[in-house]
Amino acid sequence: MKGWFGSEGLFEDLSERIRSGIASIKSSSSKGIGFVIFALFILVVLISTRWIDRVPYVISSISGSNAVASKQYFHHHTSPNSQPITLRCPLNDTVKPTCKRRTSTATSPSPSPSPSPFSSPSSSSALLSSPSSSSCPEYFRYIHEDLRPWNATGITVEMVERAKKHANFRLVVLDGRAYVEQYSKAFQTRDVFTLWGIVQLLNLYPGRVPDLDLMFNCDDIPIIRSSDYGPSKPPPPPVFRYCKDGATLDILFPDWSFWGWPEVNIKPWVKLAEEIKEGNKRIKWEDREPYAFWKGNQWVARTRQDLFKCNVSNGREWNARLFTQDWEGARRSGFKGSNLADQCDYRYKIYIEGRAWSVSEKYILACDSPTLLVNTPFMDFFSRGLMPMQHYWPIRPDQKCKSIKFAVDWGNKNHKMAKSIGKVGSDFIQEEVQMEYVYDYMLHLLTQYAKLLRYKPRKPEKATEFCLESMACKASGLVKTFLTESMARSVYDSEPCTMPPPFDPKELEEIAERKRKSLKQVEMLEKRD
Repeated sequence: MKGWFGSEGLFEDLSERIRSGIASIKSSSSKGIGFVIFALFILVVLISTRWIDRVPYVISSISGSNAVASKQYFHHHTSPNSQPITLRCPLNDTVKPTCKRRTSTATSPSPSPSPSPFSSPSSSSALLSSPSSSSCPEYFRYIHEDLRPWNATGITVEMVERAKKHANFRLVVLDGRAYVEQYSKAFQTRDVFTLWGIVQLLNLYPGRVPDLDLMFNCDDIPIIRSSDYGPSKPPPPPVFRYCKDGATLDILFPDWSFWGWPEVNIKPWVKLAEEIKEGNKRIKWEDREPYAFWKGNQWVARTRQDLFKCNVSNGREWNARLFTQDWEGARRSGFKGSNLADQCDYRYKIYIEGRAWSVSEKYILACDSPTLLVNTPFMDFFSRGLMPMQHYWPIRPDQKCKSIKFAVDWGNKNHKMAKSIGKVGSDFIQEEVQMEYVYDYMLHLLTQYAKLLRYKPRKPEKATEFCLESMACKASGLVKTFLTESMARSVYDSEPCTMPPPFDPKELEEIAERKRKSLKQVEMLEKRD
């Protein structure tokens, strides 16, 4: 036996023994004794093969339940006394909207436990309303890793200025107000909805976001390469963006689509996540099409074009059903047939990178059909918390078609275990990437970043204030619709989730090793097949 996903047929053998064991228990008159003996046998196998790491997953498969290890998820409180957040636009379109001053009150959350030393005294005067909260999800620990390059030196104004050539905009927060200097237009409305999300954060946690100064790049591909910096070189410029890989030092931040993507009619995450959850209920997993589904823009990257070789062609069945998304045609038809909540009618969903990472990842994982994730070096802020064979099934990028075919064949023979992977992945997205955690991630990241600043931030000469009124009052069409739909309605009455401690090097190596072993074991199974 090798590893916890053995190469000598352990998986298939254990599956068969589980089925036989359950059958024998059902037919036995001594059900209690039989169950204890069977449970002890399973425990011995789990320990001897290091499957113990996946006990919740295995137990859910044995019992026929989709349940996993229980976790108490944290929810912010809003009460009738919560301070409302309102948007009031001028009745006359020719009047320029003015930013309403929003300050913390006695019912607002307390100041950040580790505020910037440059925050004004007024932002630290609020009282605690809920002093305790649950711990944040594990992936929050990577905030410490993203900021580690500046732990020894801190962040100087010179470092931030060096990041200017990489940025679409500069954000300065002073006394809870956002000022933005724009350098270049981002693709579509990525910058607009990213800044809108930051404005929501300032309103949800008035007086909690410390004074700060940062540069933001809204492109896909990370560019701050770790090989360009080191002990004998200047520290890297701090650049915020949506994704990175193992060779880059960009600081990860939630992407714009959490607040909506009007160009492709993707709704804000709160609403869309709920619709996908409801969509999961429409067709039982066993009744879904027994293939792997993907639909999107295949021309954005060579690896996606290569994926289309896995469609049925020349008499070869690769168990994949792949479709090109014509966004121009979708726009002309009013986006009919493009609703992501209606795309959980296949047993498996494929995730594949675009130019780098793709925002489609959360939508695909949210569906409770198992995600077949084509292995990629790119990651966003939450995907670092995903584990192969627990949250998704890994697909080899150099053998996509064979790897997809094997995964689908395996899942179609092992329904309960395949369903469990889909359920665990979906639960992770629906619960641990709920919007409340997205905001708390932003708050903790910006708080930790501000602690590294070695200067007092100042409003840039060419910066303008961004607020609810300045952004939403002049908007129109789907942009306005999504801005207003994703607007926070009242101030949080509770503390953010508690920030977990940094990883130690051993923990990071253990996580990396576990991922390597899972990928290797799946590869060995595919070769055997």
